[in-house]
Amino acid sequence: MNTEKTAIHFTDNYLLNPTNPISVNLIGAGGTGSKVLTALMEINESLIALGHAGLQVRLWDDDVITNANLGRQRFAESETGLSKSVALVNRCNRWAGTNWKAKTVKFEKDKFGRLPEEARAIITITCVDNVQARFGVAEILKEISYRRHYQDEPKYWLDFGNSQDTGQVLLSTIGEIKQPNSEKYQTVASLPFVTDEFGELLKQSEQEDNTPSCSLAEALEHQDLFINSSLTQMGCSLLWNLFRRGMTEYKGFFHNLKDFRTHPIKVA
Repeated sequence: MNTEKTAIHFTDNYLLNPTNPISVNLIGAGGTGSKVLTALMEINESLIALGHAGLQVRLWDDDVITNANLGRQRFAESETGLSKSVALVNRCNRWAGTNWKAKTVKFEKDKFGRLPEEARAIITITCVDNVQARFGVAEILKEISYRRHYQDEPKYWLDFGNSQDTGQVLLSTIGEIKQPNSEKYQTVASLPFVTDEFGELLKQSEQEDNTPSCSLAEALEHQDLFINSSLTQMGCSLLWNLFRRGMTEYKGFFHNLKDFRTHPIKVA
């Protein structure tokens, strides 16, 4: 009797046995990005303890800290007025002895259509608050993938997105990832971009009002207090499993904090 094989994506081999720390571009340092950075710090420490080279992170955000960011995001009142990316990266470097970098500009093409400097990374993680920014990142990643380069060859894109009390995390490959021969599993080499697979859904779900909040109380009307945290823990667990298990049956999930439901998304 024939049984259907479980679909599995095997992690790119370089992530498991790198010669240098894995380069990561983390885009967005707000409610989700500030927490993802903390999770990446934990992943980095854990990987190094296991004999891995760890991570080298660049955090991109052109925004400054305001009173509306306190409470929901990883900022203190004494940091208001500072650059989000600089404040967070300095804190991480002091705490963990890392040499991670802050970029105080948007991750986008300039007015001449040129790519941002240091746009190339093995893993790109987006924690942006609008659909247009996601499509911009997708365009940059596709352009980078066409330009063959011996260093920091882009492999994965992990996207976090949320509304008031729902959200999703989705993993994409940047091109095909070579898969091993397997008699036990159906291997999946390519995971589509979130903008290709769910582009129309993203556009429909975008809230009409994206105006900045002037206070924490007002910000909480737009996003629940713990939606970012719950997405971060589950999404970064997916990333951790790529390193620790070397494979994944799932490429993400839809999450509803209001009624505590989570729906996993399989790789095939």
